[in-house]
This record gives sequence, C-alpha cells and structure tokens, in this order.
Amino acid sequence: MSELAPRRRFRRQRQGLVEFLREKGIVDEQVLAAINQVPRHLFMDQALERRAYEDEALPIGLSQTISQPFTVAYQTQTLAPRAGERILEIGTGSGYQAAVLCTLGVSLFTVERLRPLYERTRPLLRELGYRANCRHGDGTKGWEAMAPFDGILVTAGALDIPRPLLDQLREPDGERPGGRLVIPVGGTGGQVMQRIERTGPASFEAEELETFSFVPLIPE
Repeated sequence: MSELAPRRRFRRQRQGLVEFLREKGIVDEQVLAAINQVPRHLFMDQALERRAYEDEALPIGLSQTISQPFTVAYQTQTLAPRAGERILEIGTGSGYQAAVLCTLGVSLFTVERLRPLYERTRPLLRELGYRANCRHGDGTKGWEAMAPFDGILVTAGALDIPRPLLDQLREPDGERPGGRLVIPVGGTGGQVMQRIERTGPASFEAEELETFSFVPLIPE
C-alpha cells in the first residue's frame, strides 16, 4: 500500500461531507477544500472509521470527542484564518481541527491539557505531515511565550473567557485589525459561540453567534 493510500480512502465520503456542509451554510471555499483534504478517519479509532465522514462527534477516549465536522468548519470559517498567520488552538484533542488549520497554511500552535492525548496526537500530526507546534499544558493560560497571535480558537466550552487569551491577541496595527478569538462560552447546557476582536491595547469587541455543545474547558 502506498504512503498516500490511507489518505485516499473514503474520498467519495469526504466529497459528500463537503456538499453537506455547504448545504448547512459553510460558504468559505477554502475551509471546504481543507475539510475535503484532511483524512478525518486517521484521527479516530479504527473501529469507528466508517463513521468518520458522518456529521457527528465521536469518542476518542478520556471522555473527549473528535468534534463534528460542521463544528470544525463553522469555527474555522468564523476565525477566518489566512495563510501565514500565527494561530493558537486551545484543545488539540484528536488533532483533526489542527490538521484543518495547518492545511489552510497557518503557523499553528496548539495546547492540550491531557497528557495521554498530547502524547498520542503530537506524533500523529508529525507522521501525517502537519507542521503544528504542540505543547502539553493548561489551555486557559494560552501560550504566552509564542504570543501575540492573529487568531485563537478554543475547542472546549468555557464558563468565562480566560483573560490570558484576550491578552495574547495581537493589537491592531494601522489599518490591520487586531487578533480575534473564537470561543464557545457557557455551561453544560450548551455554549454560545463568541467571536471577539481586539480593537486596542485594552479594548475588545464581541459578537455572539450560534449555540453548540462542547466538552468543558478545564484549567489545571
């Protein structure tokens, strides 16, 4: 079997998923192209791989899930990352969201709180050719040494917006707008997706979007 063969599997299912996401309102063609390229089945247990291109969250162990494709596409579209930008992901998890971001050409930094997931996902991303800078740690603290970031994407539900994440967004520079944070905020009953843009040294603008259900963002 060639090195590319595992990626080529389920090609038709990936194309079908892309059409489904387009019908559900994902309009960013670059995001859809990235979803079409990333082999989601390689980021989950082999026993579940035939369900990989259904639009549902699936277990990856440790009471965690791989996010449903619509959620990944929606958050990515909302963040609107551009090639070359410095993006911080909070909650590496399975690595699927990280792979989508890497496919879009960003410089990715990603933090995972659970060491077993970190130790599983970091080599997997490297093996599949995704150049992500991975770190084990408390995602609510961000990654101060690598800040500032053009964008921060949080893949777990937060009761409140962690102040370090706001502080690590890039400040606006001339006509260039400041960094933006995409984060689901709320309790176990569901979270409201928020998009927050830094507008000055100590000012931010927030927009509330759709409601989702995420595993909780837990500080160490």
